[in-house]
Amino acid sequence: MQSPDRVAVVGAGAVGLTVAADLAANGARVTLFERDAPGAGMTGRAAGICYDAYAEDIDVSVADRAMVRFRSLSGDGAFVFHETPYVFLARTGDDASASALREAVERMQVHGRDVSTVAADELGERFPIQTDDVALAGVAENAGWADPAAYVDLFVERCEDAGVEFRVGDAVSVRSDPPGVAIDDVVTARFDAVVVAAGVHSRRLLADAGHPIALKPYRVQALVGECEYDGPIVYDATDESYLRPHPAGVLAGDGVEPVEADPTDWDVTADDWFVRESLTATSHRTKTTPTVERAWAGLCGATPDRNPLVGAVDDGLYVAAGWHGHGFMWAPAIGELLAGAVLGSADESLPQQFDPCRFDGDESFAVVDGMTLDGDGESREK
Repeated sequence: MQSPDRVAVVGAGAVGLTVAADLAANGARVTLFERDAPGAGMTGRAAGICYDAYAEDIDVSVADRAMVRFRSLSGDGAFVFHETPYVFLARTGDDASASALREAVERMQVHGRDVSTVAADELGERFPIQTDDVALAGVAENAGWADPAAYVDLFVERCEDAGVEFRVGDAVSVRSDPPGVAIDDVVTARFDAVVVAAGVHSRRLLADAGHPIALKPYRVQALVGECEYDGPIVYDATDESYLRPHPAGVLAGDGVEPVEADPTDWDVTADDWFVRESLTATSHRTKTTPTVERAWAGLCGATPDRNPLVGAVDDGLYVAAGWHGHGFMWAPAIGELLAGAVLGSADESLPQQFDPCRFDGDESFAVVDGMTLDGDGESREK
């Protein structure tokens, strides 16, 4: 296949910016379209947690690649990758989560992950967190967190240095056969290839172009609390909540609504019940008294099998969406893989499990939170 010369990328979140920068670095002439400001969508609402503690080989491969690149980027400009262990735990009385946790750790170890199970007393000796209600925990050593806004700033600069043209502030639609991007549905600019990386809005853009995808948006919530916390990243499998260190103290989240949301009409503010419950849980686990600095909601994209949709939907038309909340975590790897696929690199191949055409696009499926620890041994993070 002839390598495309002119490529459009729609969406300037973490994934879109990374794809655009990697395409341009490999010789493509790239135009990046963004309705708002770069990073103003769901990337700006992401938790920024990163780790390689997965139980499936494809997940492990992508996470490995992302972690290597996060570390290589750390220190470039204001971007820093903060090395921080990831603790996932089940509470006393929650036998189902404890059993799933033990199975997950065993499967992660099969894939060479630096993960171990620990009892509550050992966990409390190592980390400054409350463990009196912990039945069993897993500790993943290869983990950390980063500021999504700093990642956006870094890749905006990389895009600019590589000659990417930014088209910001315009509503666009996409075309196929031939690939193109239309501004306000009026004038269509043709490209050799178009990559749609517009988060949950990717479904509408592709459906309007005649290529429906199996993607459902769902609402999630998070907050930043001011306190003194210097502990690990923690995921509580019993109540499906998480927290990580933050410059202000702690960033915490759950508040998942496992129903399809309207991406054009949803509440961007956090619910009062979420703020109350999150503060209570965070105060208990961190042994601090956080006060809310800010709280918000975002939208994640769900797929029928919890794998993302990455690849070609037609000749020259590509998509990267459906992250179940871990788009930022995988952005460095997906950017490289998708750029390679678009350019026809023999050295890069996208996992078949991510093929966006594996579904018809009209499937009926339940929304499942991306951050779960279940009987299949899967652990997915925001």
